[in-house]
Amino acid sequence: MSRKKLEDLLAIEKKIQKSWSEEKIFEEDAPVNGNQQKYMVTFPYPYMNGRLHLGHTFSLSKCEFAVGYQRLQGRKCLFPFGLHCTGMPIKASADKLKREIEEFGYPPTFPVEEIKEEEEETSSEVVIIDKSKGKKSKALAKTGGVKFQWEIMRSLGLTDEEIKAFTDAEHWLEYFPPLAQKDLMNMGAHIDWRRTFITTDKNPFYDSFVRWQFVRLKERAKVAFGKRYTIYSPKDGQPCMDHDRSTGEGVGPQEYTLIKMKVQELNGKLNSLAPKNVYLVAATLRPETMYGQTNCFIGPDLTYIAVEAKDGDYFICTRRAARNMAYQGILSTENEVRPVLELKGMDLMGLKLSAPLSGYQTIYTLPMLTVKEEKGTGIVTSVPSDSPDDFAALNDLKNKAPLREKYGISPEMVNFEPIPIIEVPEYGNLCAPAVCIALGIRSQNDKEKLTLAKEKVYLKSFYEGILLVGHFSGKRVQDVKKSLQNMLIKSNDALLYQEPEKQIISRSGDECVVALCDQWYLDYGEEKWRSVTQKSLNSIETFHDEVRKNFESTLDWLKGHACSRTYGLGTRLPWDDNWLIESLSDSTIYMAYYTICHMLHSDFDGAVGTEYDIKPEDMTREVWDYIFMQTEKMPSSRLSPTILDKLRNEFKYWYPVDLRVSGKDLVPNHLTYYLYNHVAIWPNNPELWPKAIRANGHLLLNSEKMSKSTGNFLTLSEAIERFGADGMRLALANAGDSIEDANFETNVADSGVLRMWTFIELVKELLEEKKHMRSSSDKSIIDNMFISEMNLKIKETNENYKLLMFKEALKTGFFEYSNLFHQYRERAQVQGGMHWELVELYLRSQVIILSPICPHICDYIWRTYLGEKKSILHALWPQVDEPDMALVNASEYLTDTSRKFRLRLKAHMTPPKGKKGNITVPEKPSHGTIWIAKTFPTWQSIILNSLREMYLKNQNVLPDNKEVSSVLGSIPELKKYTKKVMPFAQLIREKMKNYGVKALKNTLDFDERVILEENMAYLLGNLDLEGLDIKWTDQSDNERIKEEVVPGEPFLTLVTAPHLFITAVNPQPHTGLFSCTIPVYTDDKISAFISRLRKFERSIKPSMHIQLYKFKDPELGPRMLPTLSDPLRNVELIPEETLLHIKDSSVLFTCSGSSGSLGSIILYWVQ
Repeated sequence: MSRKKLEDLLAIEKKIQKSWSEEKIFEEDAPVNGNQQKYMVTFPYPYMNGRLHLGHTFSLSKCEFAVGYQRLQGRKCLFPFGLHCTGMPIKASADKLKREIEEFGYPPTFPVEEIKEEEEETSSEVVIIDKSKGKKSKALAKTGGVKFQWEIMRSLGLTDEEIKAFTDAEHWLEYFPPLAQKDLMNMGAHIDWRRTFITTDKNPFYDSFVRWQFVRLKERAKVAFGKRYTIYSPKDGQPCMDHDRSTGEGVGPQEYTLIKMKVQELNGKLNSLAPKNVYLVAATLRPETMYGQTNCFIGPDLTYIAVEAKDGDYFICTRRAARNMAYQGILSTENEVRPVLELKGMDLMGLKLSAPLSGYQTIYTLPMLTVKEEKGTGIVTSVPSDSPDDFAALNDLKNKAPLREKYGISPEMVNFEPIPIIEVPEYGNLCAPAVCIALGIRSQNDKEKLTLAKEKVYLKSFYEGILLVGHFSGKRVQDVKKSLQNMLIKSNDALLYQEPEKQIISRSGDECVVALCDQWYLDYGEEKWRSVTQKSLNSIETFHDEVRKNFESTLDWLKGHACSRTYGLGTRLPWDDNWLIESLSDSTIYMAYYTICHMLHSDFDGAVGTEYDIKPEDMTREVWDYIFMQTEKMPSSRLSPTILDKLRNEFKYWYPVDLRVSGKDLVPNHLTYYLYNHVAIWPNNPELWPKAIRANGHLLLNSEKMSKSTGNFLTLSEAIERFGADGMRLALANAGDSIEDANFETNVADSGVLRMWTFIELVKELLEEKKHMRSSSDKSIIDNMFISEMNLKIKETNENYKLLMFKEALKTGFFEYSNLFHQYRERAQVQGGMHWELVELYLRSQVIILSPICPHICDYIWRTYLGEKKSILHALWPQVDEPDMALVNASEYLTDTSRKFRLRLKAHMTPPKGKKGNITVPEKPSHGTIWIAKTFPTWQSIILNSLREMYLKNQNVLPDNKEVSSVLGSIPELKKYTKKVMPFAQLIREKMKNYGVKALKNTLDFDERVILEENMAYLLGNLDLEGLDIKWTDQSDNERIKEEVVPGEPFLTLVTAPHLFITAVNPQPHTGLFSCTIPVYTDDKISAFISRLRKFERSIKPSMHIQLYKFKDPELGPRMLPTLSDPLRNVELIPEETLLHIKDSSVLFTCSGSSGSLGSIILYWVQ
């Protein structure tokens, strides 16, 4: 791709964006009468601690394309866009910069040894990621592992002097929002920028809105005060937020299920704990695998303690785990660990245990050297059916007697077989053994292979596995994990336990724990509230079943969400100024604020008012109530009833949100809170609840994760500079429609730039050719085929847009649609040329149906070349007739036949395999015969009818071959063709993959012979043949042709007719045209010879006229030197009606009763 082409497109985009801005094309207000259909779409406002990147852009592009399409449906469309600043990251980053100046000076000079990127912690355990969380903090993901905040800011291209200003948290709120707006405007986003804002109390209007919301939630008993899990420093006696940590920034609590395995016999040191119950407690992320426990692993050299639990029983675990439990209300003494016994792992070897859900009544403790003290409880459940580590470790103990003897383990203690508990695609119901055997793992020391095995097994087992045992048998593992956990807790076989995902050290040097702390929380999961939220979910379009299942699963397990913090930016709780409302909790119904914010302020933070002169203090709770339909009573206010009614009308018109687009990782948190809070604020107005949610996967860049540290990363501004807005948008649409991870391919974006540029050039070219095109009212069959195919693709594209399947819309509405035009152009060139009416129809419809994805180029063509005064953004979707499927099928038949004939020609020209030196290259064929069948043979018709009956009886699916064979084998008329029946049936089954149920028809819905005859010139040109005959198969002497050629499957035979060659010379100076050697056949027409000449000399344009001249003396004339001043001296024109013949070794001509020799050389003249 040349930079010049890109620069041309970038200039066009700037020009079009300028016109949109001047026309205020995206600014939409609610109409007074409210009758026009509307469409409101929103995207989770991005966090303002950096530039927008391609990941943001992928999700919001779904909003873009949806709005572009809905405008074409005649709806008023609103795409507002806010910018999020609430929470800790901005404040923590600003404070970090201050500390770095204090510690390292200005500009800071960092110690070399401290700049090194921290090595990522390696773990033997593959963690099933909680999809409500990222694998690491957003801040960390954006920095590429850079340790110091100053270095992060430098990586954004900021100078030291510029960075210094960011020590003030408010500067972040002033710096990044305008950049986000600029980038989105350069993208051509259809955003009403009057409806934008930043969050936090920096914006007094938004602050008032959030406070009003929380007052109403508290009044309705949706907010409660109680204990919630949080990172806590016992030494400091308070929660340890990101800004309070020296290590572990961005690390949160990790939830485990604490499995209680009862010790059956209290021997040795454990005898002192009798008569109380003693449990080894194991922390697991996979409670659903407890059905497969065969043993329990202990670190033989680790130190364990016994502590008293809250119910008086004793728990055995590591001291570190007990410390976490003490702050979670699990132990008998709160916030303190009081060991009653200290033990080594060797003291616990060979214990008999009762394990909840296990298929074995007794299992034993066994040694494992890789058990870690810093993760979990030091007690590890063993499930060899689904854990490669466990399978390898158990096999080592089975196979190595000295290892058993070292730790006092008898053979019966390891005499356990893996229990099939989960069916995993590809791996069966014993996936760990299957993978270990496949990879050749022989020992727990095969660490690299074990890591690979775990990667293969764990995630696939969790996300695709089906549980085979227990109460939840038959259900997907990921769907029942929480329910199974709850069942274990209810039966007192397990507890909920949490600890930090990784080690966190506070600034005071204390290792942090997870503690249950008092704080305000939204009571999500409360029975009545959950029931109404379920009702809302039932009415929402989610586009994918998996998204709905994720919502259902979240509603099942979600129990409350802490909505308050003491540190960061945001809005303070109205009833307790000590608390800030955290970032997920002020982000649930802000879409309602979009509907009216353009009347409140005209900037990001509410400092600049509007024509309505509304002040923050005017926005009382009673005013908010009236605007958002909490009451019909007009409030007492400084604002006039007219303004209040206009505010209310804006909300009533635009709400509800018709579409919210987000990453799928927000389903378990933000998007579920979004549903909960809408039904809480508008419990009696289901018409105001969300209508549709489109969740998508993450975005890969060239099939790899985006990462600054690897350089595989693009900001929005970088992508636009590199590919232009429309090239980028095209690649985003092509990236993917499913909820799996999508893939932005830079080569697709590059080719998109070339496609856009080529499309503009095509439009110019077609407008130039208009004067040579047909314009009569008559339409040929290829015209009508093209019209029907366009109608079909327009309808398919309409459906794809409607379902938000934008990759498919791009495919049907641009790639396939433009291919149809080029196919029509190719066919028409040899059959009288294209019809201008169809060309214009194509161009106008193409730019309209592509405009949601590539609006700049489409609007440019629309106005500049198609003569429209208004923007294409005011156009309507093309209204088309129902496609004539017979014509569509005929066109597909012609395309398929042409392709098969080309393959047949290629096979004909391929030399037969033989000995080296004896290969004879076949002579190029000149003529052919197309054989077509009137009907299928009787036996094939019987099979087709039978298959169609089976297809309809089997719910529109063909049964398997066993059943098909049985049915066809019972038909007497087919006995004679026994060996041919199933191969033919299988051929039809294969054809159904391409043609669907049409493959079962025994007649065609078009006249095969007519289609071929009408397109004879196209087929001749396509095959480079001189002549084609069409014959019925019953005219053939070849039994194979009679037997195998069926309707819709013509066959081509090829021959080479006798011919001689003539040299055609162009005598015109400076034309760049050369001599060509052209074959002549018997009874050749001059028009056929000229057509042949055009094929050989590609420089002759279709609009050029060719005349042929023969020498008056065919023997002497070619030997005479040409004269530049009179190149046609001694030659005479060959009339078009002349016929050419071959006799002996000479080419003869006849014309108007005269005849003679043409000679071996003639001249051609081009005008």
